Amino acid sequence: MTALREALFSGVEPELEAVLAAREARVARRQAALSRSGLPAVSISPVMPGPVKDCPASRHLQEAALDALDKLFQERRWLASRVWAVTGPTGPNALIVVDAPAVELKRALIELEATHPLGRLWDLDVTDPRSGGLSRRGLGLPVRRCLICDEPAHVCSRSRAHSLDALLGAIEERIHASRPDLCAAR
Repeated sequence: MTALREALFSGVEPELEAVLAAREARVARRQAALSRSGLPAVSISPVMPGPVKDCPASRHLQEAALDALDKLFQERRWLASRVWAVTGPTGPNALIVVDAPAVELKRALIELEATHPLGRLWDLDVTDPRSGGLSRRGLGLPVRRCLICDEPAHVCSRSRAHSLDALLGAIEERIHASRPDLCAAR
């Protein structure tokens, strides 16, 4: 791994128990927000392969996602409220409730992921308080593609078709293209 890549992706590997506890806490907070607000919720986290989830790259990706979402919600005139945003050993994640039709919201987020220079590096999930999680497939849209090849991302992920170094290299290239200053020689 190059020194630059090491600087972008270095961090502490969380214990499995911490990962599981963080996942349970996110689900509980999302359910509470859905019940309280009655509005669709957007879960935001960076796509970060490998054991390290909290690193300079993941924090930058999360900040860029939150900024892009704020802009999108303003443009669409959707009222949005950030329920929580945390960063810890299991990685950054946030939850926003949005006063918008869930399907329209999901379509807008899919478009954002496709058009923003860093959008493919974000996991933006929509949960409707009545019908649950919305998926690309459920909307008749194609699944996410791999960061490296044109195969469906879940196929490459499950088969471990690409090395961690190759995946981090693809992420580094996208970050560099959008923010060269983050990838400047240190």
